[in-house]
Amino acid sequence: MIDPVSIGPDGIPRCTWANASASLRKYHDQEWGVPVHDDVALFGKLILDTFQAGLSWRVILDKRPAFQEAFDGFDPVRMARYDERRIAELMDNAGIVRNRAKIHAAVNNARAYLEVVEREGAFRPWLFRWTGGQPLIDGSCPTTSPEAEAMSRALKDAGFKFTGPTVCYAFMQATGFVMDHPPGCCRREACMALMQR
Repeated sequence: MIDPVSIGPDGIPRCTWANASASLRKYHDQEWGVPVHDDVALFGKLILDTFQAGLSWRVILDKRPAFQEAFDGFDPVRMARYDERRIAELMDNAGIVRNRAKIHAAVNNARAYLEVVEREGAFRPWLFRWTGGQPLIDGSCPTTSPEAEAMSRALKDAGFKFTGPTVCYAFMQATGFVMDHPPGCCRREACMALMQR
């Protein structure tokens, strides 16, 4: 079994996955596990996680600036209006993952997001229902959980695509719905403190 924490080239103990590259270390140290409170930012993160399905996060992370530009900063109102011509333009964009099904899902998910916000009033509190209204503390980094399975079912019922339990769990880890920095990781205490605010 791989040790969940390892010492990086800078001598700092981190989640082992983060020591694979400089971009992953920066993402780990600045973003992963930090609670995201803004609904549109959460939507953007969910879109990136849907593109990650079947790929490594490093691929998506390295392409993130291109994704943000191509998808209008993940503005759900603008994305919901994308037509087949716009989708064809995205398919020609070498800076992103050019998967037609995932691009169509992103447009579909923008529309589903807007419907959820209109019905529920906000996205984040609705998502938090599936964790019992509070962040979960784990640290074992599984690939899914009962809460992720519940979130996945709710998203699919709301019309979202490419939001299976594994995608939902990765989204929950990244956005502070679950604490998966294991004991010994340099970010665990700071992220736990942010979750308790």
